Amino acid sequence: MPRRTPRTGRIVATALWPFGIGLTSWHYMWRTTPLHRREHTGSPDHDAAPSLPPDVSHAGVQGPEDGVGPLFHRCYRARIVGPELSAAEVMGAIEADLNRVAPTEFARCTKVEGEKGRLQVGDEFVVRMPGPWNGPVRVVATTTTSFRLATLRHHLEAGQIEFRAADRDGGLVVSVESWARSGDRLSRLLYQNLRMAKGDRPPWRPA
Repeated sequence: MPRRTPRTGRIVATALWPFGIGLTSWHYMWRTTPLHRREHTGSPDHDAAPSLPPDVSHAGVQGPEDGVGPLFHRCYRARIVGPELSAAEVMGAIEADLNRVAPTEFARCTKVEGEKGRLQVGDEFVVRMPGPWNGPVRVVATTTTSFRLATLRHHLEAGQIEFRAADRDGGLVVSVESWARSGDRLSRLLYQNLRMAKGDRPPWRPA
């Protein structure tokens, strides 16, 4: 299990939360980038999380089988025209600092196991967010254009998430794919209430 986040880091993150929540909400409400969303009923065979590599520590891992409620298989993709960096360069920059892809005013990744400035299998992070919880994760797979994280005990979700980049048709495609259930019954209740507040349809059945 990862070590606790340094006290100074926890204090700074907590102090920034009120400002960060407001700023993140403002950006969300006033975004102008077109978004296209689709939702499908899945199947256990097609939407199951990848198996953990045998050479990775399974200690403390909170997999989908440890969670509650339906399994959600989510895919997010962004297509960039005229990129200045290649897929490998983009992923190299992200792996050096995961906060490059996080709204740091709202959530911040702190490495608690592993060498600073690089990403390797076995490294561990804690994602600090508003509320009485952390988001501990472990790196379980890496390539030159991707890396995958597994949630650890006490995370809000139970599953895995993978970040990828690909050079395609003269452009760049960056994607995030996750396979996760709620980490516990309280997390499931909070998630359901959030979806209802957003006006989403309730497809809460096992994928």
